[in-house]
Amino acid sequence: MKYRIVVNPTAGNGAGESAIPTIEKQLRALQLNFDLVRTERRSHAIELAQQATADGADVVVAVGGDGTANEVLNGLMAVRVANSGRVPALGILSVGRGNDFAFGMGIPHGLEAGCQTLAQANRRAIDVGHVVGGDFPEGRYFGNGVGIGFDAVVGFVAARQKRLRGFLSYIVATLKTTFLYYKAPLVSIEYNGQSQQMHALMVSIMNGRRMGGGFLMAPQGITNDGELDLCLVRQVPRLRIFGLVPHFMKGTQATQEPVIAARSHQVTVTALQGTLPAHADGETLCVEGQRLEMALLPRQIDIITAER
Repeated sequence: MKYRIVVNPTAGNGAGESAIPTIEKQLRALQLNFDLVRTERRSHAIELAQQATADGADVVVAVGGDGTANEVLNGLMAVRVANSGRVPALGILSVGRGNDFAFGMGIPHGLEAGCQTLAQANRRAIDVGHVVGGDFPEGRYFGNGVGIGFDAVVGFVAARQKRLRGFLSYIVATLKTTFLYYKAPLVSIEYNGQSQQMHALMVSIMNGRRMGGGFLMAPQGITNDGELDLCLVRQVPRLRIFGLVPHFMKGTQATQEPVIAARSHQVTVTALQGTLPAHADGETLCVEGQRLEMALLPRQIDIITAER
């Protein structure tokens, strides 16, 4: 089996580049057939995943954070759509800030455990989301989830914090965002044949389970059940936001009055007043969007995972 390792050297403030010697040593010790390439610019991993497919790779491994995994996913899906056939499996080695994509897919943290998972080569078919709107009128695929509103702004703020890494960077960004983004837009949310209007502080559309390195937006999320998990939060006073944060860390937010949990295979969010800041797997979809349409595509690709 042939592995193509796609490394984002800038992921995790340079952790991607630093991880290369360890990855190469681990994979050689496991006697895997692999080669390694580095990304050189934004969206380069999409192209490298497509090239890996053309070169006959059996597994394309994203080494980076959620954004790198998302780009490799988009490259594989582009080939699948164009050729209507089988594509390589997706593998992930986590060296980014949040690593939520890998968490939701059952991929262990740490390079040694991650390399062992690649060697075991346990495959599982996963659903893939597709979002249209914002800066991507042609659409973009996502594996973990789309965040609209508060959590998108948290991600934007966290990305600017160069000295902080991991979950701490998101905790600090959450505190900052509470003072930056507290007036929710009026939105229309369409799902399961119904439409709701609300001042929505946050709308999370999840295929995975977690965002922001430790916030369990969909604690019971399953990545191959054909359903998106929705977490809708109505506008609340600023102090109430602080009270909700521990619930999101524990995954108990659905017990709180301003939170609505639902499931659907298709969701549309439209701004009636204000705009929609949004991300998909940590990658910016738009800063001031007006309409986003999300749909789930069942069991599109295989992922290399530790889960059975």
